Amino acid sequence: MELIVALGLIVFKVAFLIAILLLLPLPLTWLERKIAGHIQQRMGPMRVGWHGLLQPVADGIKLLTKEDHIPAEADRFLFKLAPILALAPPFVVFVAIPFGESISVLGAEITLYVSNMNVALLFVFAVIGIEVYGVIFGGWAANSKYAVLGSLRTCAQMISYEIPMGFAVIGVVMLAQSMSLLDIVRAQTDVWNIVYQPVGFFVFFVAGLAEAQRIPFDLSEAEGDLGAGFHTEYSGIRFAFFMVSEYAIVLLVSVLVVILFFGGWNGVLIPLPPLLWFVLKVAFFVYVFIWFRFTFPRYRYDQLMAIGWKVLLPLSMANIIITGILLGAMAAP
Repeated sequence: MELIVALGLIVFKVAFLIAILLLLPLPLTWLERKIAGHIQQRMGPMRVGWHGLLQPVADGIKLLTKEDHIPAEADRFLFKLAPILALAPPFVVFVAIPFGESISVLGAEITLYVSNMNVALLFVFAVIGIEVYGVIFGGWAANSKYAVLGSLRTCAQMISYEIPMGFAVIGVVMLAQSMSLLDIVRAQTDVWNIVYQPVGFFVFFVAGLAEAQRIPFDLSEAEGDLGAGFHTEYSGIRFAFFMVSEYAIVLLVSVLVVILFFGGWNGVLIPLPPLLWFVLKVAFFVYVFIWFRFTFPRYRYDQLMAIGWKVLLPLSMANIIITGILLGAMAAP
């Protein structure tokens, strides 16, 4: 009986996570448009519902009922597979993400994570790397010049920024002596890692912006020179898959920033519930993602590559060396 209850609880957690991630674009698209409007001194969505609250619902209905067009010269199998490959990895990764320790429901302790992996950080980086295949296949299968250019840009960009992104978290792992995300948060009970790892945070966050393909690093879908980049030929529900994937990665990077550098659900000064602390921190970084989009201009492609290889990679490697030296000096008798 206990096994059935445990399996049922895991199924419920997974279903709840999937539902949250699938519905995520509804509030985030509305928030993004509203924030953009206020930044640009205009109102944003106002017509569909109160203050445009129903605009995302209207957009969802539009995408669901739009014609599902596949170009005549496209590779039909890869064209259909690409949105799934882009959408699945960000969803799978959340299996290893903890949102807190545990809560008590009707006398039973329920953990706020699906799985506590001892190599959770490694699992996250391994799975999220697969997402690039969806973008590459989407651009290649469409047999369109704009789409192919967008997918090739994405491939080079994600490889260039995944390396410093991975190096940026090594300092955190050295401090926590673990790759378990739960252990990393527990190690920040007294002092958050942002105090010890400001350079690691800077590198990780900038690389996260590039991984999410958000301005100023959205070269893969630059409207000015590529139409819409790798998903130029997509419409309807397949385009919606790419959009959901982008928002899921924004949420994932925000969650990882909070867990790795800002104490996870550990609070300061104000005695709030741990889960509320976690949600507030994540919401702040999601806002920062949106804020950056309407603040910074898009980099040229040579600038994009230069930042990844000439700035972030040396910084991340220097951070590892300095962290190792300081930890060694502190451990010495």
